[in-house]
Amino acid sequence: MKLKLNEEPHSLANYILNDLKSSENMGLLRCVQCGMCTSTCPGARHSQYNPRDMIERILQGDTTVIKDEDIWNCFYCYTCHSICPVGNSACEVNQILRQIAIDSGEVNEKVKPFLEFGDSFLTLAIGGIPSIFFPQMREDIGDEWWEFKENLDNVREELDLDSYIPTEDSIEEVRTLLINSGFEKRIKKIDGEL
Repeated sequence: MKLKLNEEPHSLANYILNDLKSSENMGLLRCVQCGMCTSTCPGARHSQYNPRDMIERILQGDTTVIKDEDIWNCFYCYTCHSICPVGNSACEVNQILRQIAIDSGEVNEKVKPFLEFGDSFLTLAIGGIPSIFFPQMREDIGDEWWEFKENLDNVREELDLDSYIPTEDSIEEVRTLLINSGFEKRIKKIDGEL
């Protein structure tokens, strides 16, 4: 379904409310612009992301919010969701905006490093920290973490634990589910392969 926006002031808001990912009783249209979401948001504290502003723009039918760099600074912590007096969820709204952006080809470069998560699910049926983050993590956490990471198989063996990698049958089952659900296609679209 293509978005036909600006036909009425709440067309973007209604599109978001009708999205499958939208909670049944989301209070988007009940937003009173109190700013509680922004005052408790860690993303707002550490970037220019402003959940109250994002919601206001949506309610005004401002579709440029879809291309706004700042929507990619939401941590999905749901703090806004838990504090909102009218039951709105800026976090859920943000997730839907990001999907609209991806669908329309507006993939932010901040997303691409995380594609390795998807690749990990497709190849090993488990998530893992993308290797692009290893150097920063080693710097932030220290060499002990790196040594532990490099020796994880030995540590597991010493503790008499099985491998953390699922069996081939399990990997194939998860991969089949991810392909059939469109996950693999989504990853390729974000990566610019489609």
